[in-house]
Amino acid sequence: MRKSLLAVPVLLAVALISACSSTTTSTESSSAAATVEASAEPTVSAPAESAPADPQCGTTVEEIAAAAQAEGGLNLIALPDSWANYKGILQSFADNYGITPVVANPDASSADELTAIATLAGQPSKPDSVDIGPSFLEQFVNEGMSAQYQTTNWSEIPDNLKDPAGNWVGSYYGIMSIASNSTLVKNPPKSYADLLKPEYKGMVTLNGDPREAGAAFAAVVAASLANGGSYDDLTPGIEYFAELKKLGNLQTVDVTPAALLSGDVPIALDWTYNFPAIVPVMKEAGFDLNISIPTDGLYGGYYAQGIVSDTVHPCAARLWMEHITGNDGALGYITGGAVPARLGAMQAAGLITPELAKNLPTEEQLAQITFPTMEQVELLKAQLTEQWGPKVADA
Repeated sequence: MRKSLLAVPVLLAVALISACSSTTTSTESSSAAATVEASAEPTVSAPAESAPADPQCGTTVEEIAAAAQAEGGLNLIALPDSWANYKGILQSFADNYGITPVVANPDASSADELTAIATLAGQPSKPDSVDIGPSFLEQFVNEGMSAQYQTTNWSEIPDNLKDPAGNWVGSYYGIMSIASNSTLVKNPPKSYADLLKPEYKGMVTLNGDPREAGAAFAAVVAASLANGGSYDDLTPGIEYFAELKKLGNLQTVDVTPAALLSGDVPIALDWTYNFPAIVPVMKEAGFDLNISIPTDGLYGGYYAQGIVSDTVHPCAARLWMEHITGNDGALGYITGGAVPARLGAMQAAGLITPELAKNLPTEEQLAQITFPTMEQVELLKAQLTEQWGPKVADA
């Protein structure tokens, strides 16, 4: 469903838990969100600010919106409609501010996004903002592609979901799940151990090459954690997929709505927020989609958003950051099955209804979310690069 080039979502957590994605009340989610902020290992520790780092477009959302409207446009990239309800979030931005974003190459990867920044430099179609995996953040920042900006709600975003200098913010996250077309898969798997069963021969779909695809990378890390690995050791996950391939259960294709609807993907490993939009469509086609959070490993991750330097629409890019971190964007993410960065603040303000809360992970799941350091992410990437070819891809 996109992010096809190593947009490695920063890892959330692992735990041997019972699979449950039942309704959670707003009170429960508020408590869990507080636990997340308290227990997650931060990747940054600088104190939060409450005002934009750069006032060139104004210091309030209203001022920024006026400046953005004067610019008259917004260039985005790699935001497919079905990913975390970006269709709804983009529409609410257009409705609120009268600016209709142009989304280039919706299914592009994180690597593609950074390539576009470089190749479109000085052109009117250059992206104003990106949505990339944390494994690309170092390149985004170090190569001077980012423009620093701290949103007006900066103090409500946990430190481990933002860069202290304002180069990026992780506005949403999700959990790696197993989705099964229960019309084709009569006994939907509920764990990584289940996926090794002979009945799933040729059915298990890894969403691309994990050396290139963020969701696939996440599945390998999740499988590693489920098999005794850690944020420092990806080998058990690589060996797990080597075994899955040897058994003939594994296929590696892009998990798209079309592939799910055609039946080409009976079992998909992908983010929880990629399925809500496709469920009713599959229902109309006569298919039921069963979604399980694996019982032998809970794992999730966020994508990071940032403003591109030397953009055509710098104020519109700032307004977009305000929107996706603000209440409208956050509610849009929840509608799509994603968890907004400002969940705790939203709960405290009473903005999450019981109906919306049904789309969130349970209190138990939220309470187990932690983040590895960026150093650990780089270590896992290096292990994958070294081992995936000889053990899986070329074996």
